[in-house]
Amino acid sequence: MSSPQLMGVILAAGKGTRMRPFSEHYPKPILPLGGKPLIAHQLEILASLGVEHVIVVIGHLGHEVVRELGDGEKFGLRLTYVEQTETLGIAHAVYRLEKYVDRPFFLFLGDIYFEIDNLATMPARMMGPGGADGVLAVKREKDPEKIRRNFVVLTDANGRVHRVVEKPRYAKTDLKGCGIYLFDQSFFDAVRRTPRTAMRDEYEITDAIQIYIEDGYRVEAAEVVQDDLNLSYPLDLLDLNLHWLDKHGARNMIGRGVQLASGARVERSLLMDGVVIEKPIELRDCLVFPNVRVRHDRDLRRAILTNETEIIDTETGG
Repeated sequence: MSSPQLMGVILAAGKGTRMRPFSEHYPKPILPLGGKPLIAHQLEILASLGVEHVIVVIGHLGHEVVRELGDGEKFGLRLTYVEQTETLGIAHAVYRLEKYVDRPFFLFLGDIYFEIDNLATMPARMMGPGGADGVLAVKREKDPEKIRRNFVVLTDANGRVHRVVEKPRYAKTDLKGCGIYLFDQSFFDAVRRTPRTAMRDEYEITDAIQIYIEDGYRVEAAEVVQDDLNLSYPLDLLDLNLHWLDKHGARNMIGRGVQLASGARVERSLLMDGVVIEKPIELRDCLVFPNVRVRHDRDLRRAILTNETEIIDTETGG
C-alpha cells in the first residue's frame, strides 16, 4: 500500500478542562511545542508518509484550530475540517467521519506528542493477501500508572491482537496503546455498533476495536512508538517543551524579534516570536508565548507566560 492511498484523521475537538486556564483561550492541539502547534508535529508526520489529505475533527474553540492551520498548504497537505458538536468519545468522533473517508486512514489523537520509529511499517502490514485490516501503534510501558490511564493490547506470538482492555486496573501485559491507529474502511461497521459505556458515558474506541476483532478482522500491533507524552495539566506543557529542548540538544529556543533587556539571561527556556524581556532578570526553565512583554522585576523559574495568564510552579519557589 503506497502512502497516497492513505488518508489522515486527527481528533482535535476536546475541551481540555484539566488544562485550564490555557484551554479557555487555546484548544490543546494548538498549544505550542518547540515553537509551533502540537498538532503541526502530527501533520508533519503524516506528510512525511506521503499522506495528502487529512481530516481534522474540531470542537471546542475550533475556529482557532482553523485559523492556525488554514487549508494545510504550509504542511504540504489538504485539510478538511469536521465539527464534533458533542464530545462523546473517540468512537463517536470517528462515526461522524464515514462519509468523508474513502480509503484506509491513520487516526491520531491530537493532544499527544509522539516520538516514533518507522511508522511506515504500519501500512506495510496491510499490504498483500492476508494483510492486516487494522494496526495499533504500541509501546512497552514500564510505568503501571500510564497503562492504567490508557489501554493494553493482548497479542499472540505473531503480533495479532485478540483483546484490548481500556484503563485496566490489573494489566496482563506492558504493551500499551498509544493513540495512533490505522484502519481499513471496514472499521466503520464496528464503529456503528459500538455501545455507549456505563462508566464514562462515552463511545470508546477500544470497544469498537474489540467488536472489529470479534467480527473476524485481522488487527495487529506495531511497536513503533518510542515515547508518547500527553498534555493533561498546565505544567505538562512546560515539561513537554523542556523535553523537546533536551531531545534536540538545544540550550534555548529564541523566536524571531525577541528583545532582551541588557543583563537579562535565558537558560533552558523557550521564548516565542515577539517576546520582550523588559528588565535584567533570569528566565530558567520557562516558556513564553508569542508577543508577551515580561515586566517582572525578579527572576523566573519553571514558569509559563501568556498574554492572558501565567503559571508558575510553586514547588520550585518560582
